[in-house]
Amino acid sequence: MRRAAIVSPLRTPVGAFGATLRPIPAQDLAATVVRGLVDRSGVDPEWIEDVVFAQSYANSEAPCIGRWAALHAGLPIEVPGTQTDRRCGGGLQAVVTAAMMVQTGVADVVLAGGVESMSNIEHYTTGMRWGSRSGNVALYDRLDRGRQRSQPEWRFGPISGMVETAENVVDRQGITREQSDALAAASHQRAATAQREGLFDAEIVSVEVPQRKGEPVSFARDEGIRPDCTADALSRLPTVLPGGTVTAGNASQQNDAAAACLVVAEDRLGELGLRPMGFLRGWTVVGCDPAMMGLGPVRAVTKLLDRTKVTFDELDLVEINEAFAGQVLGVLKGWGLRPGELDDRLNVNGSGISLGHPIGATGVRILSTMLHELGRRKGRLALETMCIGGGQGMAALFEGASA
Repeated sequence: MRRAAIVSPLRTPVGAFGATLRPIPAQDLAATVVRGLVDRSGVDPEWIEDVVFAQSYANSEAPCIGRWAALHAGLPIEVPGTQTDRRCGGGLQAVVTAAMMVQTGVADVVLAGGVESMSNIEHYTTGMRWGSRSGNVALYDRLDRGRQRSQPEWRFGPISGMVETAENVVDRQGITREQSDALAAASHQRAATAQREGLFDAEIVSVEVPQRKGEPVSFARDEGIRPDCTADALSRLPTVLPGGTVTAGNASQQNDAAAACLVVAEDRLGELGLRPMGFLRGWTVVGCDPAMMGLGPVRAVTKLLDRTKVTFDELDLVEINEAFAGQVLGVLKGWGLRPGELDDRLNVNGSGISLGHPIGATGVRILSTMLHELGRRKGRLALETMCIGGGQGMAALFEGASA
């Protein structure tokens, strides 16, 4: 079976909720990163055989976002596209779906990516198709509703949202508020250092943001990073749930961003003049109790490392999507790792708490940041993991091209 190479993983800057990227709908973010990817990789658009794009909060403004983005970005009409959704794991799923197409010979070059404009997720109603005789009509916030409806209530009971699942993990794994705040502060500090040293520059495609007056403004820096964040400052924030540990400071942000890469058959790289940054070595996805969704990566990684015969000691980088600080700590404990054992390899440039968590884009955003860092370190193996709303865990192992 052919190896699937990852070529030119790129992303837009991550916009804060309701901030700079608010005027840019998801389809425009997706098209921006697709155009940037074609330009930077040097790929002939005619070579692209499919576009696989993730979006977790899709709507009918741009249905089937993969096809929509391909057309919007100016790719040839003959290039098809599709959409995938595995919630937080959607972007990573887009990459492995593209990889399976390449590995099985269905295609040689596939564009994979993900996008989310959480600032533009709409409110909706399910009660107006046939009208309402009397009384009120409920208008749902799709963003909140998607978290509340992550599982069939008849089987698992009601879950108020992802914060509740994080508190469940914290309770089970014995994680303290102080530990969570310390990890969250470290995430911001690491991301701030990376941004200050220009480590993100090579992976970012700028976005032109229209203004009410004057020329568009070029947006090129992640805006959720707080360089002055400390554990002491975070300790003063109120918890979301009474008696809990999760606060706005030690949970992931809501964000806007897009990310993409090319997935190419290894035996076609030379002919096409494309340079890989890494190769997909293996991946897994598992289910878990929706109320404990944060622990999904525990079994997913155990299964993946067993399948690939790789140990934690062999990993140069490890990424956990940082849905919540307590969730990250719970996963580490579930893996049986000692506190601080992965400090110099885990989320070394920040993650969801500092950089943000634009749901459908996160998997490819992490991949882009991770492979660029792996190249700088001349490392061999990098592990990407995702906890997923609704009770899933996903993990993928990548091998550096320079290893």
